[in-house]
Amino acid sequence: MNDMLIAAQPATGSGGILGLILPFVLMFVIFYFLLIRPQQKKQKSRNAMLSALKKGDKVVTIGGLHGTIVEITDDVVVLKVNDVTKLTFDRSSISHSTNTDSAV
Repeated sequence: MNDMLIAAQPATGSGGILGLILPFVLMFVIFYFLLIRPQQKKQKSRNAMLSALKKGDKVVTIGGLHGTIVEITDDVVVLKVNDVTKLTFDRSSISHSTNTDSAV
């Protein structure tokens, strides 16, 4: 009777650990390809756009303000909103450029 109890017990070992870790690995791979990688691509293209800004570019800020770049430094952008008004923004507050040559 003891022989039957020993044979009925499941085998423990590395197969059980692999069965526990595999779903977590698969979840990480799915998250990487669906969330992390696209976000990295988007951030890379945004950084490229911000570094390519130059004087005279027409841009839109994150707040929706349209203007033309009058001055630009490493971290500050001065936008000309109309004939009289010039506003100073952080460079990171630029949402996108609306130049006709870059809007392809």
